[in-house]
Amino acid sequence: MTALLIITLGLALLYGILMLSYLYGWSRLKRFDPSAHAYTFNTRVSVIIPARNEERNLPVLLEALQQQSYPANLFEVIVVDDFSTDQTADAVRYFPATNVRLIRMADHLSPEERLNAYKKKAIETAITAATGDLIVTTDADCVMGSKWLETIVKCYETHRPKLIAAPVAYHKEDNFFKKLQSLDFMTMQGITGAVAYLESGTMCNGANLAYEKTAFEEVGGFTGIDMIASGDDMLLMYKIYHAYPGSVQYLKSPDAIVRTLPVDTVKGFMNQRIRWSSKADKYEDKRITRVLVIVYLWNVMLLLMGIVAIFTPALRMWLLWLAVYKVVLELCFLIPVASFFGKGSLLPWFIPGQPFHIIYVVLAGWLGKFGSYEWKGRQVH
Repeated sequence: MTALLIITLGLALLYGILMLSYLYGWSRLKRFDPSAHAYTFNTRVSVIIPARNEERNLPVLLEALQQQSYPANLFEVIVVDDFSTDQTADAVRYFPATNVRLIRMADHLSPEERLNAYKKKAIETAITAATGDLIVTTDADCVMGSKWLETIVKCYETHRPKLIAAPVAYHKEDNFFKKLQSLDFMTMQGITGAVAYLESGTMCNGANLAYEKTAFEEVGGFTGIDMIASGDDMLLMYKIYHAYPGSVQYLKSPDAIVRTLPVDTVKGFMNQRIRWSSKADKYEDKRITRVLVIVYLWNVMLLLMGIVAIFTPALRMWLLWLAVYKVVLELCFLIPVASFFGKGSLLPWFIPGQPFHIIYVVLAGWLGKFGSYEWKGRQVH
C-alpha cells in the first residue's frame, strides 16, 4: 500500500507541473485577429477532404466552403472518395460549384491492394493533383464559419509558417456521453495550443491543418510513416517541425475553429481513441511520448488506487484528496480554454465525467499498443 501511494503521489506531482505549464502556455498564447491584417490576395489554396461513406455530411461541408469570405477564384476543394459504398461521389459530382472536384481512389488504387493508411494515401493523391501553394485539410463531417479560410491565409501571409495547426471543437452535444467527449477533446485542443507556445511538443488535428505544398514535398510527404494507420496530422507535423524548426504555429482564433461531430456510440468512441493512441510510441518527438506516458501512468494509478481502496479503508481519504487535486488542476486549465471555444456551459458535466475519463484513458492506451480497432469499416492491426 505504501509503495502504491508513494508512486501515485510522485505522478501527481509530475502531473501538476504539466497542467500548470499548460495553463501558462495557453494563457500566453496570443489570439490572432484576422480583422487586424490586410489581404495580399496572392495565396492559392487547395482544401483537401478525404471522404469514405460521407454522402450525408458532405453537402453541409461543401455549402460551408462556398460561404467562405476568401475569394472563390483563389481556392479549390478536392474531395477524395476513399472506396465509398454509398453515394459520396455523387454528392460531390452534382454539387453546384465550379471550384469543387472529385478524385476517386478507385482510379489510383485497386480494391484488392491492402493499405494500413488509406487516409494518408488519399491526401497524398490529392496533393499531387493540387494547384494550391497552401494545402488545407479538413474532414467530411466538419463545418466552419465564413471567415475560416480568410483567417488561415491571413495567418500564413503574416507569419509565413510552414505549418499551421488550427482549433477543432465538437458541436451538437445532445446527450451526456457527447458532452463528456466534447470536454475531453477541448482539453486536448487546449494542450495543443499550450505546447505550441511552450515549444515543448508538436500536436495538431487533421480536421483543421494547413501546410505549404513545397514543405510537404521537401520532407518526403508521408514516406516513412505511410504504414502507420493514423498520424496523417501529428506525425507529418513533426517531420515538418524537424526540417524547419520554429516554423510551426497554432492559430488561436475563434474565426478559425472547425466544428465536428462527436461519436454516437461507446464502441465507436473507443475505436477512435484506440486509433489515436496507437501512434503514441511512433512519435519521433519523444517529448510528447514522455508526456503521454506520465498521463497514462497517472490514470492507471488512480484507477488502481480506487480498486485497492475498496478493500483498504486507509487509502480512501488519500484517494479523495487526489481526485479533488486532479479536478481542480484540470478545471483551472479547462475554464479559459472553454471560454475561447464558447463551451463554458459544458463545465458542470466535468466532475460527473471523471470516472469515465480515467477508465477510457487506461483502456484506450493499453489497446492502442496491444490491440486492434475498426475505422471506417476496416479492421486495423
